[in-house]
Amino acid sequence: MSADPHRNLLEPEPTLLPEQPELDARVEAGDEAEDLARQFPATSLPWALLAEDALADGRVVEGYAYARVGYHRGLDALRRAGWRGAGPVPFRHEPNRGFLRSLAALGAAAAQIGEIDEAERITVFLRDSDPTAVDAMRDAGFGAAG
Repeated sequence: MSADPHRNLLEPEPTLLPEQPELDARVEAGDEAEDLARQFPATSLPWALLAEDALADGRVVEGYAYARVGYHRGLDALRRAGWRGAGPVPFRHEPNRGFLRSLAALGAAAAQIGEIDEAERITVFLRDSDPTAVDAMRDAGFGAAG
């Protein structure tokens, strides 16, 4: 049971992905995204970083592909963490950010290649996961946030 007395009891508990201190240390040390993806291929964050870099460089199809990998790796991790296809995935929880950043990058890339229906679905999914995520990513300076 949640400690929040105002929580909607019909909504599932937020899903919190596990901490990854080794990945965090490597990101903090400035390791290249490609090296991170090789060492942590099952984690969304390296794929999100690759996607954001590709999109920033105008390599939209490549960014789309990286973002799609990060999105699917994130779905796998969320399911392992108990997520059942719906419910909050809060951006404030650092380990969730790789998934949410991949999702944002996927939406941006989908829009750029003309996959408007997909981009709209992703926008809804991102908002449903955490209504504050897009603004938080934009405020943090993450590339594909908006």
